[in-house]
Amino acid sequence: MPRKRKLLAQLSALQSNSSLPPSDALKNLNATPDGESSPKSSKYFATEKKNSSQLEADFFNQPCISLAKSFLGQILVRKLPDGRELWGRIVETEAYLGGEDEASHSKGGKQTQRNAAMFMKPGTLYVYQIYGIYFCVNVSSQGAGAAVLLRSLEPLQGLEAMRELRSASRKGPAKPLKDWQLCNGPSKLCQALGIDKAFDQRDLTQDATIWMVPGHDLPGEQDVVATTRIGIGNRGEWAEKPLRFYLRGNKFVSVIDKKMEKKMAAMGDFSCS
Repeated sequence: MPRKRKLLAQLSALQSNSSLPPSDALKNLNATPDGESSPKSSKYFATEKKNSSQLEADFFNQPCISLAKSFLGQILVRKLPDGRELWGRIVETEAYLGGEDEASHSKGGKQTQRNAAMFMKPGTLYVYQIYGIYFCVNVSSQGAGAAVLLRSLEPLQGLEAMRELRSASRKGPAKPLKDWQLCNGPSKLCQALGIDKAFDQRDLTQDATIWMVPGHDLPGEQDVVATTRIGIGNRGEWAEKPLRFYLRGNKFVSVIDKKMEKKMAAMGDFSCS
C-alpha cells in the first residue's frame, strides 16, 4: 500500500476508535494540522519531542503514593483523530489507596463494573463521570483498587486545539481561555484532551491515542507540595491525609495550599541557617 494511503487508513482507524468532540469542533481541528500556536519556548517540550521514549509498564508498577509523586513532571500525550498531538506536563495529582481509603471509589475492596479499571494492571486508565457531565481520568497503580487522579497539566503543545475542545464543552459565548486555565483541574484536563468514558480501561503502555513520555528536569522532594485532597467531602481522617501532590510555584496547579507552602519555606530557611 502506498505510504500516503497507509497514513490515511491509520488516521481513519484512529478516528473510528477515539472519543470525538462535537462535529463542528472536529472540522476546525482538521482544518489546520500544522498551523496552531504552542508555547514559543518550553524547555520541557523542546527537549522531550526529540527523546519521546514512551513510559513503559515498569514505571507504572509502583505503590500508589510513589506513582502519584513520580507522575509530576512527566508528559501526557494525546493524539487527536487528525494526527496532531496534545502535550501536557503533569503538575498535580491525587493518590487513592484502594480498599482502606474511605475517599476511594474502591473503598472496602468493592469491585464494580464502574471501577473495574482500578483493579486492572498498573497503567490502566480509570475514567469516571461527575455531576453527569464532566469526566476525570485516573491511572491504576500497584495495590488492588489503587489509582492516581491526574488533576492538572501544564500545556506544552496543541494549545489552540485544547481551546477548541474546551470551548466545545462550554455553554454560550465566553472569553478565550488563558493558557493556565486550559488544564488546571481534573475535568478541564479531560475536556482539553478530549478524554471521556471511551478511554476507560485503556492501557497507557499500549494505546495509540494516549500515552506518557519521560519529562525533562524532574522535580526533587523540595519542589513537591504534599497536602489534602480536594472535594472528597466528609471522610474522617482520610479527608486530612496529605495525598494530593503538586509542583510548588507552578501556576498551572488547580488549587494552591498557601499555608503549606509557607510552612515549607520556613522549614527551608531553618535548614539553611
